[in-house]
Amino acid sequence: MTTTNTEYFGIQRKIVANMTTESWQNIPHVTYMYEPDVTKFFKEYKKLNQNRSGDEKITFNTLMLKVITEGLKAAPVMNSHIEFDRKLVRGRIDTFSDINISMPTILPNGQMMTINLRDFGNKNLDEMTAYINDVRRRAEKTNLTEAMYSVSFDNTMKNLKKGRIFQTIGRLYGANFGKCKISHFRGKAKREYESIPETERLTIKDLEQGTVTVSNIGSTYLAQRGATALLEIVPPQVCALSVGAVLEKPLVVKKSDGRKEIEARNVLPICIAFDHRALDFGEIVPFMKRLDEIFENPSVIRSWVSDSNEKELFSVVA
Repeated sequence: MTTTNTEYFGIQRKIVANMTTESWQNIPHVTYMYEPDVTKFFKEYKKLNQNRSGDEKITFNTLMLKVITEGLKAAPVMNSHIEFDRKLVRGRIDTFSDINISMPTILPNGQMMTINLRDFGNKNLDEMTAYINDVRRRAEKTNLTEAMYSVSFDNTMKNLKKGRIFQTIGRLYGANFGKCKISHFRGKAKREYESIPETERLTIKDLEQGTVTVSNIGSTYLAQRGATALLEIVPPQVCALSVGAVLEKPLVVKKSDGRKEIEARNVLPICIAFDHRALDFGEIVPFMKRLDEIFENPSVIRSWVSDSNEKELFSVVA
């Protein structure tokens, strides 16, 4: 066989490879494909931006993040971390009040990085939009290798505190020696980079583990005609979600007079993966029921914008 190219793992690929390997080795995954009818919801979404321009525009991705946080409020155990010792058969589940979304994001330079969108459970759509815009602004001024190395080093030290000595030694050796050595700032260069205000670059707080992961696969290719059927849960999280692209499918629709007809409708595939050690399917049901309510009564999204924008929206709709 002829090799066309050889590329050794950089810091980003190392982090992804390590987390996904740990996920599939340790977590008993259950996945469910949820396919709600979002025809009315999608029409309502288009009204949101009728009086907006530039950075004020609310993306469908941001709107779905808000919908998902509302679902997590109805099923809070999905927003948890798990600790489990298989040898002693001991474990615990920590459920959080804050909803911090880990969202894989393609940055302006083409690299993929998972951003921690902090406290999104308490933000409205305008606040979410401003937060995401600020992340992108700071990402343009961030040395991504240095930022990800800081996250990796912090994670390695946490493992050392847990007594994982050999794993720690292996990681440190792999990062500093051999063909997969990571070139990161040292000495003066490191001090100069760290002197940049944290308001102007991404820090470990922006990249550390969130409480749940949401991947918007649909935004990467809007014309796709498939859906995510399986995705990994990043430990110690107990849940991950993947939002696809809106698809047009034939559905049976019940009319006001009771008749049923087949219509072309907009369907949004959402893959829900959960850790069976922490959750059973019944604990996912409230999440889906809440999303069903939102998609069936989409006017609720008008209450998710700032007061000033809400007034403008109602005047446009009226």
